Amino acid sequence: MTAELVRGQNHPLPQTRLEIRISAGNPIVAGATLGDERGTVHGAEWVAHPASPQLAGIEVPKQAAADHRLAVDLDAMPDHIHRVTVLLALPAGVGGPARFGVMAAPFVAVTGLDGTEIAGYTITDLDSESAVTALELYRRQGAWKVRAVGQGYAGGLAAMLHDQGLAEATDLAARINEAVVRGMARSVAQPPPRSEGDGRVRTSAAGVGADPAATTGVGADPAATTGVGADPAPVQPQTPQQPQGAPATGGPVNYEHPARRTAAPPTPAPTAPPAAPGQPAQPVAGDASGWTMDERLYNQVWGMFEDLARTTAAYRSAVDFAESRMEQELDRVLSDPRTRVGPAADSARADARAKHADLVEQARAALDRDLAQLTAEAEVVEPALPPAYARWDSPVWQAYQVPMEIPMALRVGDLHLPERTDLRIPMLVRLPLERGLWIDAGRSGGFDEGPADSGELRRLAADAAVAIAARLLAVYPAGEIAVHVIDPAGSAAGSFAPLVGSGALAEPPAAGAQGVSSVLAALTRRVDLVQMAVRSGATDALPPDLDTAEQLLIVHDFPHGFDDRAVTQLRYLADEGPAVGVHLMMVADREDARAYGPVLDPLWRSLLRLTPVADDHLADPWVGHAWTYEPSMVPRGSRVLDQVLGEAGRAAKALKAARARPSYGN
Repeated sequence: MTAELVRGQNHPLPQTRLEIRISAGNPIVAGATLGDERGTVHGAEWVAHPASPQLAGIEVPKQAAADHRLAVDLDAMPDHIHRVTVLLALPAGVGGPARFGVMAAPFVAVTGLDGTEIAGYTITDLDSESAVTALELYRRQGAWKVRAVGQGYAGGLAAMLHDQGLAEATDLAARINEAVVRGMARSVAQPPPRSEGDGRVRTSAAGVGADPAATTGVGADPAATTGVGADPAPVQPQTPQQPQGAPATGGPVNYEHPARRTAAPPTPAPTAPPAAPGQPAQPVAGDASGWTMDERLYNQVWGMFEDLARTTAAYRSAVDFAESRMEQELDRVLSDPRTRVGPAADSARADARAKHADLVEQARAALDRDLAQLTAEAEVVEPALPPAYARWDSPVWQAYQVPMEIPMALRVGDLHLPERTDLRIPMLVRLPLERGLWIDAGRSGGFDEGPADSGELRRLAADAAVAIAARLLAVYPAGEIAVHVIDPAGSAAGSFAPLVGSGALAEPPAAGAQGVSSVLAALTRRVDLVQMAVRSGATDALPPDLDTAEQLLIVHDFPHGFDDRAVTQLRYLADEGPAVGVHLMMVADREDARAYGPVLDPLWRSLLRLTPVADDHLADPWVGHAWTYEPSMVPRGSRVLDQVLGEAGRAAKALKAARARPSYGN
């Protein structure tokens, strides 16, 4: 999973043999400095640059270019080297731009030797700077990490090297620039464009800020998401531009959310009124890209989720950086016997703590500003959400009508982070479901403050499953989805009563071993028949009694009532069912199935785990935050569930009656 870094954020490095890939719109100089535990560069021999491209453990390019690759072997670094700083600079005297502010933002990616991207960083907010410290690889408690730095220097390469403690910074910067100018003078000029009659294929240059090895395609396999379990890449109305630093097609999945970067389709989205000078723009519901309002709202919700993840990551990384800096300064005071005690030591400690407090205060101010903007956006977006995305207490349900089309996604709960618990982002999963759902009825770390009674947890889990099933029935057109329930012991009859009473179920909940076997056999047969029809291209030859609508199977109290054959059929439905319209929702405690051992591990991993009470078990695919998930439950005492299910049931019965009436035609 690729980490997209923001300034100050760090990320662990899973391997020590790496490549650092740099993309820019104009030729730049790439180099690296080696520093001790304080980051000090002790001489020109500690700097890898075009005139001296190799040092122990690192090799840099020999001349300026728009795209670079640096080779790094951290295991080969001498023990006294604790930091490797990647630097970029604009060459002087070659006719190119004199500052980064007039060119596209450079992109830096840390990859494995096979090209697998580990972390990426787009260096933004540069203006008059002609040199920038891009990344820092550093040792931390015996392991290596990467930190996004993005520190620019208007004084150029000399100022940057001087800041790292190099005495001969000015002379070395001049030698580096002279070597770059000579190298560019010896380079072969670019050939003129080929004529239209030339039959040879001519590849175009990589986009600005993109990996030259990957200029097409967006990794968009929603089933591959291991974090929130939902598809972070919405359907695009047109082929979008490859996000910066994205891996090549067929490589690791790129979780970059494209909706915030692609151009809007021809259908204009709502626009906010002009903001007052110095004030942020007023949020507007549906201002993301998309062909319809539903699609724009879906993209906007995912954009809010990504924005909250990134701004929180920036805050946490800034706090971590402030603590690391304070530790270094305190260590520096303690390491010198002359300043270890006395007024000078007290003053140094006070200064270090004051700097730490100032950095944390600045980071918190930036976080609060971003959170306020997101909160304002959430307050505008939430009332505009359609039933598929709305909370159960939303007024939109009061005017509910059975839809004519399947929506893009379904709300299964809310997500929030501890920095702002009242800022809730709807958790949307794409439809049709490409992963089954598992409502965990067992106790986990997140249940410490929840119900103590295991029976109460199981009841809440069954209620959560019914709420999701009811929402699915409500947002699908009449007759487009059928729900089946397996409740072997009948222990959740109270929870399933709304589905039974409304006639929403295709048949009463199956009980006992015979009922389990009957339902599983029918759905397994359906999967087999549809698979064979699709593979042979004979979908018109399906049996007339086969229900071709989407099927949802709710399994309660697993593995009670399941024998080995039934378990095998259930695993088969979980693996093969989603591709042909059969979806699984498990309501179970994994501990109850412990007797099966690792046989069921693939089943649990294939399902998106949700909980009936708040639990911080979900991780986003960008920076890996532990998000607290809260289920979307019907408010106590509300009749909205009966109202919605009743309307959906009446529409399904009317459709069934219409299909049963004989038709008279010529």
